[in-house]
Amino acid sequence: MISLAYAMGQGGAGGQGAGGFSSFIPIILMFAIFYFLLIRPQQKKQKDHRTMISSLKKGDQIVTTGGLYGRITGISDTVITLEIAEKVRVKVNRSSVTALNQPAQQPQQEKNSN
Repeated sequence: MISLAYAMGQGGAGGQGAGGFSSFIPIILMFAIFYFLLIRPQQKKQKDHRTMISSLKKGDQIVTTGGLYGRITGISDTVITLEIAEKVRVKVNRSSVTALNQPAQQPQQEKNSN
């Protein structure tokens, strides 16, 4: 009975010699899928954010990470001064800027009709 178990175990080992590289193909495909679906879009988003932060200027309306909406009144290398209300200014770190806030444009028809 023991010899029968050894015979069955050795029969499967003969076919594994050719599967060395083919066992890595699914891992390579998974890495490629992760790269194109997760890693690459995240890198593009970070690049766009860095570009947006470097192009900030006085008068831009922005949103910070903490949710403050304001207009830039002063800029240095690392600090931005925001006016969040009339005569109310706060200093925030430049990296805490989340997005540019584009105010809604009023249509020209409403202005002309009044």
